[in-house]
Amino acid sequence: MVRRPGPRLAEGLVSHVERQEVDVALAHRQWSSYVDALTAAGWTCVEVAPADDCPDAVFVEDPVVVHRNTAVLARSGAASRRPETAGVEAALDGYDVRRIEAPGTLDGGDVLKIGDTVHVGRSGRTNDEGIAQLATHLPDATVVPVPVTRVLHLKSAVTALPDGTVIGYPPLVDDPAAFADFLAVPEESGSHVVLLGGDAVLMAASAPRTAALFESRGLRVVTVDISEFEKLEGCVTCLSVRLRGR
Repeated sequence: MVRRPGPRLAEGLVSHVERQEVDVALAHRQWSSYVDALTAAGWTCVEVAPADDCPDAVFVEDPVVVHRNTAVLARSGAASRRPETAGVEAALDGYDVRRIEAPGTLDGGDVLKIGDTVHVGRSGRTNDEGIAQLATHLPDATVVPVPVTRVLHLKSAVTALPDGTVIGYPPLVDDPAAFADFLAVPEESGSHVVLLGGDAVLMAASAPRTAALFESRGLRVVTVDISEFEKLEGCVTCLSVRLRGR
C-alpha cells in the first residue's frame, strides 16, 4: 500500500531535524522509483487515494498497523495527521478493522513487528493508552513498549532484518538492550529496511557502508534515493505498508 506525495509535501512536520527546502518535483520522481523497486521485487502496489490537504500523507505507514488479519487504524499524536486514515481505511477490504480511540495516540511508525512480538515506541506521537489499546486489538501478539526520545518514531531508530536481528544507529537508540539481538550500523539511514521477501531488503541509497555490511551477511540489497523524504524525517519504511495477498 502506497500513497503518492501531495502538493503540500514541503509543509510536512519536522520535530527532530532542522527544516530544509524540499524539491517536490524530485520527491515525486523518487517516489515513483520507490514504487518501481517494490514492483520489481514482485510486490503489487495498491495506491491509496490522495490526501492533498495533508502534507505528510505520503508517509502511509503511520495511519495503520497491520498484523495478520487485523488492521488497526491509528490516531496520531499530531492532530494534523489524523485525517489521513480515511483513505487508508478504504484500502483495507478483507481486514478486521479496529481503531485507536481518544485519549490514546499511536503512529504506525512506532510499531516494529518481529514475528508475533510487537515493539511499540513510547514517543511524542504514541502514548501509553495507545499502546494498551493496540495490545487489546492484537491479542495473539506480545506487545512490548520501548522508549523513544531521540528520534521521531521507533522505526526512525530501528528496524529488523529477515532473521529478526534488530538494526540501529546507536546514538539514536534509547535502549539497545531492549532487543534480544541488536546489530549496530554505521549510518543513521542504514537503520531502516523494508523486507522484500527471502534475503532481499530495500534501503536508502544514503547508507552505502551499511549496505556493504548487509551484503557481507548474505543479504541482497536494493537501494533507492529518498533524499527529499529524509529531509522530512521519512525513511523507506514510512512510504509503504505490506499487506497480505488477496
